[in-house]
Amino acid sequence: MKKILLLILWLGMQNVAQAQYKKDTVQELSTVRYVLPSALIFSGIALNNGLAEQKLKENINKAVGEDYSFPIDDYAQFAPIAIMGIANLARVEARNHWFDQAKYLMISNVLVSGITHGLKRTIQKTRPNGGNYAFPSGHTSFAFTNAMVLYKEYQNTSPFIAYSGFTTATTTGVFRMLNNKHWLSDVLAGAGIAIFVTELVYHIEPLNNFNPFIKNEKLSFFPSVSIGQQYGATLVYKL
Repeated sequence: MKKILLLILWLGMQNVAQAQYKKDTVQELSTVRYVLPSALIFSGIALNNGLAEQKLKENINKAVGEDYSFPIDDYAQFAPIAIMGIANLARVEARNHWFDQAKYLMISNVLVSGITHGLKRTIQKTRPNGGNYAFPSGHTSFAFTNAMVLYKEYQNTSPFIAYSGFTTATTTGVFRMLNNKHWLSDVLAGAGIAIFVTELVYHIEPLNNFNPFIKNEKLSFFPSVSIGQQYGATLVYKL
């Protein structure tokens, strides 16, 4: 179990380390957007329905039991959004205005969710607990999308905030396996898709000039997502 945690944590933190210390923009994009996510996705494909991940799952079940349940993964996936909201309220300097953060967060999540759930229904892989639509992990892809947005916004101003999202995203992926909801391949592929798409969104910066709130600092807008992944928003006006 410790080896699983260390493996996923190492994969997630590699993305942070690469982006933190690469100053050449082209080299950074090439390394982070293509190499790491591709490695995660292809690792997930290679392990998919293989004997290695089945053996790994057997070892996990022996260690914690098939009926183990600690639903922290249902909440940890939302932590990066909460952290970003708190950082905005605390006026921590970020890469973008709060509306642009919400914009890229929403766009990234819509794209990642569409890809993830499209693959789920196409591949129709059985979960370890017998459920449907295992590959890739939706919780994990959602968590890493949120973590990547948080990282992109605070990588140059607050490393602690930037790194924190990967801790909660990794926790989400680990507990999807511990709770007998997903295989290792599901988690790796979900993380890879999230990192790739979010990096692409920040490279393209869709709707770059659309920000009706840029001149009104009294008005704040925060995206919200319920446990059932229903999207909403909170509008705050400071008197």
